Amino acid sequence: MMSRDGSGTRIKIISTFDTSYSHPSLSKRVASGDISVVRLADNEVELKIAEVKPLDAGLYWCQTPSTDSVISGNYEAQVQLTVIPNTLRVIPQTPPQEIPEGSDLTLSCNVTRVLTHPTYLSVTWSLKNGATSEEILTFGPQGDVFTGAKFARRYADGGIRLVPGKNGLFELVISRVMTSDGGTYECNGTEWTHENGGKWIKIVENAKEMGTVRVIPAGQSLSVKAAPSSSPSSTSQVLSPGDTLTLLCSVTADNLQALALEVTWLAGDRDIVTMERSGVVISNTSAGGAQGKRGDASLERMGAGEYRLGVRGVSSEDGGEYTCRVRAFIDKGGKSTGGGGRWHMAAEKKSSPVSIKVAQIKPSFTLTLEPVLNPQMTAEPTELACHVTNITHLPLGGRLGVKWEHTTLPGIGDDPQTSNHIGSLDGNGNLLPGSMYSERLKSGAMSLTRVQPNTFKLRILRTQEIDMGLYVCTVSAWGVSSQGDMMKTSEYQSSPVTVRWDTKRPTLNVVAKRIREASVGGSTFEMSCTVATENLREAGYSVLIQSQESLQSNVRTIMTLSPDNVLQHGGATDPNRRDSLVLTKSGAAEFRFRLAGVQLSDRGYYWCDITAWTKQQPGQAWTKATSAESNKVRIDFQENGPSFSIDIQSDDTSVYPSKTAKMECSLSVSGSSPKTDDLAYEVRWFFTRLRGGQTTTQVASVDRFGIVKTETRNSSSEISIERIDTHKYLLNIFGTQDSDSGEYYCMATPWYLSASTGAWTQAGELTSSRVFLTVQFAVWDSLKLPLLYGAAASLGVGLFSLVLGLVCAQCCCRNTTHTPRSRNKLMDLEMD
Repeated sequence: MMSRDGSGTRIKIISTFDTSYSHPSLSKRVASGDISVVRLADNEVELKIAEVKPLDAGLYWCQTPSTDSVISGNYEAQVQLTVIPNTLRVIPQTPPQEIPEGSDLTLSCNVTRVLTHPTYLSVTWSLKNGATSEEILTFGPQGDVFTGAKFARRYADGGIRLVPGKNGLFELVISRVMTSDGGTYECNGTEWTHENGGKWIKIVENAKEMGTVRVIPAGQSLSVKAAPSSSPSSTSQVLSPGDTLTLLCSVTADNLQALALEVTWLAGDRDIVTMERSGVVISNTSAGGAQGKRGDASLERMGAGEYRLGVRGVSSEDGGEYTCRVRAFIDKGGKSTGGGGRWHMAAEKKSSPVSIKVAQIKPSFTLTLEPVLNPQMTAEPTELACHVTNITHLPLGGRLGVKWEHTTLPGIGDDPQTSNHIGSLDGNGNLLPGSMYSERLKSGAMSLTRVQPNTFKLRILRTQEIDMGLYVCTVSAWGVSSQGDMMKTSEYQSSPVTVRWDTKRPTLNVVAKRIREASVGGSTFEMSCTVATENLREAGYSVLIQSQESLQSNVRTIMTLSPDNVLQHGGATDPNRRDSLVLTKSGAAEFRFRLAGVQLSDRGYYWCDITAWTKQQPGQAWTKATSAESNKVRIDFQENGPSFSIDIQSDDTSVYPSKTAKMECSLSVSGSSPKTDDLAYEVRWFFTRLRGGQTTTQVASVDRFGIVKTETRNSSSEISIERIDTHKYLLNIFGTQDSDSGEYYCMATPWYLSASTGAWTQAGELTSSRVFLTVQFAVWDSLKLPLLYGAAASLGVGLFSLVLGLVCAQCCCRNTTHTPRSRNKLMDLEMD
């Protein structure tokens, strides 16, 4: 039976012995099997409702008729059924259809429901491969995580991570996927209820297919290419004895950063050198036999997927085919394990061979470098011609290439002096600009040309002072390899030519001046740097703000400002304090640096390092002219901290019983007073009883977080503490009694946020003077009520006695007639 409300009538549902027992409203559902009863055992039956409706909510009774003559125990029991709407929604995000092996796969699933009744959710991810389905991970309903047997080890190693999000979003991250992780992923959301007795009941579940993911094996995208470093497109190279062989092995893959590579160079079938995946290089050369005539091999990693083989001092024994072999490994552990040694070799590939030929005869020629146009002042053109003569042994189809280099004069440009590559023309006539001169060559401010088969020219349209120095042309001979590619066979360098003119060196004079002095912690320091120039035209300035704790300590870069006014913070800057640092250009040649909220760690010397830059023409790159440092400005202050004092006051030190006594504890701050939000107090109140010895007890306290604590007292009075303002605390004693008489005083411990260290600092403990509280004994107030009660009682008793006497006189005494006595006294006495 059931009742939709507790007080309503019971509706008959179904019986095990009476087929016509059902209520007419339920008979169709019983006949269709929607509602049925199943006997599980002789003493157990089960009511089943195949499709629950909202009207099925209510109280349900199961009842068994009694055939016993004596009723013992219960013959019916009830249970409450709550029907909630099915609002469970599972919305998965489609994962990528293809993913490279070794990448991270994120499976996002949104599981929500409308909370109309206390229910709980769980989410399960599973992977299907063919007809088999394996559970990956389950989260919930109690917040626990359960993993499938196949994925337990990877979850423990951190290879599988659960990332709960907001608004029902759950993400499962599988790190470094393997080919076995391919298949169809499914997301299952389940809604649970927690019944009495700790039993979890599954209400409804909803499973959605997320999509099919194909893991592309690493070997499918892994590509290995080997080529000479001087000619990346060539597959062969001709060297002369004693030269250095340099081969580049380029490795590409869809997910290269997730692969650990083991690179081995082979000469024929022989291993030359190997770089293990840990970066350790192992040379496999042997000193025995003819191997002793081979060059020394080295292997280094130039960048991501770039490995360079170097063989110094090649001989004829080093000729042959060179191959690069790459083995790719994937860490089966998670990112949190740091590898853990669980490596899996995903692929192995070899490059195409590179043919190396060591030639014995090299082309030879003579070089002559001469100036065609020599500048006499800044901005005039410069032209240098490199002539090649006496060419011998240049093979058929051979060509000449040129490389130009520039070395600055002492005191100009980079220091120490270095040789800078301007640019080169290879055997095919391709221009390969150097990094420092790339912009000038592209804009046409500088040009490299071949005017005749044996003459090369370098031309600078507007020569700058930084262009003064030594110029060298290096001409190389190129030959055609057996595969038809151009390869360098020999090269010669000319004698240097000096380009210079008399000029006045530009100078900078930088003066640093203190604008705002930082005298205490938390204040603001500001300084300005003014630049004065000589022999310098229009220029841009880059500024470095540098500091050091002492004159012997390391120099730290605080901030930088580029000539294009791009501001950057240095490595010595605390990321949390970057908003306190300001570097601005306040004038054409003036810069200001401001540091707000100085701390003890900021003490030291500060100065500006300013570099002047010029441009040959608008739109071109900046060229360094000169630089200078300013004088040093010092930040030096001592952290003294604020000073505190305490006082106690009471408006009335003598009160009557049951009245309220108030005592005020006032604190004051002097010195470097912190802000209101940066100051807090711990205040405690103590009491010495008038009668009962000199024992001092704590009656109440409030900590610096505002939490009030009162001590247990043998008194009927109540105590409270209130904070009147930032520095005042008031102690209230409600309903004072004679036991509250005595001495009171307060103790306070200030806490303040130090502007110098940025941390909360505890000041010394303060103790106030003592205030004596007297609870007076009021004689009249204590006697007026007893006197009033006594007078009222006496008056009442008197009135009652008077009334009683009158009543008795009227009711108990008769009214007789008086008979005059006889004059015969004897008779009267006889009668009497």
